[in-house]
Amino acid sequence: EEVARTVGLRRESVSRKDRIGTVRTQSRLREMVEILNRVAPRFGSDLMAYAWYRSQPVPGWGGRTPMALVQEGRAGAVMAYIDAIDAGGHA
Repeated sequence: EEVARTVGLRRESVSRKDRIGTVRTQSRLREMVEILNRVAPRFGSDLMAYAWYRSQPVPGWGGRTPMALVQEGRAGAVMAYIDAIDAGGHA
């Protein structure tokens, strides 16, 4: 249930066999995993990366967290932010 909520889906989307394979479900899950994989090395653990994903506001997006942006279908904005930081930009 928590995983579904963190990507903006209903629990049934990840618990029902006929829904887990849908394009929307797989896309949202893939986006979250990609974001977590990108930031985990800088935080030193998957757990800390997940905490960042859930709680750290992304500058320029009205105080929304990476989780909120993914829930809204804006994972690309989070990935662009991570890319900018990795390229030496400022948070």
